[in-house]
Amino acid sequence: MRQLLPGTPASKGMALGRARLVQPSRYLVDTRPLAEEEVEEELQRLHRALDTARQELHDLRSKLHGALAREVNEFIDAHSLLLDDAELLRGLDELVRVGHYRAGVALKKQRDRLAKVFEAMDDPYLRSRREDVDQVINRVISALQRQTSREERKLAARVGEILVADTIAPADMAHLVGNGLLGVVASSGSAYSHSAILARSLDLPMLVGVRDALATIHDDDLILLDAERGETVVHPTAQDLARYRAWQREAAQEGRRLAKLANAPTRTRDGVPIRLFANAETAADIALARARGADGVGLYRTEFLFLKHKGLPSEDEQFIAYRDLVLGMGGLPVTIRTLDLGADKADAAGLTLRGEDNPALGVRGVRLSLRYPAVFTTQIRAILRAACYGPVRVLVPMVTQPDELIAVRTLFKLARQDLKREAIDLPEKLPLGAMIEVPAAALNVRALLEHADFLAIGTNDLAQYVLAADRGNDGLENIYNPLQPALLRLIAYVITAGRRANKPVSLCGEIGGDVNFTALLLALGLCEYSMHPSQLLHVRDRLALLDHAALRRQAARLVRARTHEEVAALLEELGQ
Repeated sequence: MRQLLPGTPASKGMALGRARLVQPSRYLVDTRPLAEEEVEEELQRLHRALDTARQELHDLRSKLHGALAREVNEFIDAHSLLLDDAELLRGLDELVRVGHYRAGVALKKQRDRLAKVFEAMDDPYLRSRREDVDQVINRVISALQRQTSREERKLAARVGEILVADTIAPADMAHLVGNGLLGVVASSGSAYSHSAILARSLDLPMLVGVRDALATIHDDDLILLDAERGETVVHPTAQDLARYRAWQREAAQEGRRLAKLANAPTRTRDGVPIRLFANAETAADIALARARGADGVGLYRTEFLFLKHKGLPSEDEQFIAYRDLVLGMGGLPVTIRTLDLGADKADAAGLTLRGEDNPALGVRGVRLSLRYPAVFTTQIRAILRAACYGPVRVLVPMVTQPDELIAVRTLFKLARQDLKREAIDLPEKLPLGAMIEVPAAALNVRALLEHADFLAIGTNDLAQYVLAADRGNDGLENIYNPLQPALLRLIAYVITAGRRANKPVSLCGEIGGDVNFTALLLALGLCEYSMHPSQLLHVRDRLALLDHAALRRQAARLVRARTHEEVAALLEELGQ
């Protein structure tokens, strides 16, 4: 009998296949307290299990090749860092040595303690990191159990299967994709999780929050995963199958049509040129940006170098990464964002502050960089050296007030002087920009423009801070909406201020790559979009259908709207 299970699309697309169920681990652990003479042996068991988990991740890394390896290695690194986290290991040892807990109980207690910490976080991306903790601890518990049972529990999939699980680790997802996995249905999880990010990169359809999936679906059930509508159809009917076949034909035709736009200019219907930039982090992102005809890189995230190291990356390591980025773009402009650690991103070297009451509002971005001027100067020197190989701009994250930009300019000036004394070639000019993601920066943008050469609006954080609404909270969907007039007025104000100062303004938040908001942003005056490279052709195609002049004439009506429903109605009236 046909059943319909709703969920939240984490990665768009559709897939038809047999269900492969992976039930949540139901580990039975020995809760008896340890005798004193058992403590050392139990510690050895625990550390053998930790070593096994590390080796599994290492083995998986060695099996991955090409684009898949580039996509998943950063997630494997994140899990490996957790397994080596000094605080986690120290806590486990204390639970066994002092609390006389057996290894399985100690692991569960650490998992539960860390889960409460992450669940209390305001930032949805940060809160979604709880999944990483669950996945890592479960991997260790599984290894611990295998010491006793000697049974290997392998997560595997056959070609033509759709995984149905509570959650899935990115490393496991990568392995399964190589074996023919078609899609993922998760009963929990977040669209901001590492697994969801990887699924989007791999164009793998994924639904999260399908609450009754594990209770309703059985192994080998035929299911239609529809991440376009946000539903899973169990035992699809002939009508469902016809809809899927039609989608397949349309998707193939659309793919062929969009591919022709890779080298086309980006213009509106009335001929206004628009610049489309790519957000990038990996070599694969850079290659895709070039292939899709990006005008350059609008946001290059440098923190990945710090997240994958147990210590701080050296100046030469950073220089090589930035140089290769510049060379990879073949003379197109590149915007390098300075270190944006803090909040959801904690490095292994210990720069970020642990235990902040509200890390999303804490020492992050430029605040953290200025707290460690020696570390920041190392990054600045690497950027300056790389800028000799092509056009580079520098973007400063989490700017709140002008004195932060002044301090950054001073550090660049001092680093430039030092490099000149070392007879190192340097570019004559290096534009310095500010990210507008703090409401105070948006409201005081004219003061910032006295010290910034360009601006980049980061709408993900700006929306959350302006609306005081967690974008991951289902109960706040009516508030967290990019069409909220207060947010639109701030975006329009920043764009207008930049235009009057004759300084470029781009937008690199999530809505920049969402075609549902392309017309709105164009109406507000945006002429530079930055997005994940996979979205470039879609936005270019959408812009070609829009009349820039007609939309600009409606800007005043849009920003005068009193509710997001009024904005939506106006856009619908305009045929957008």
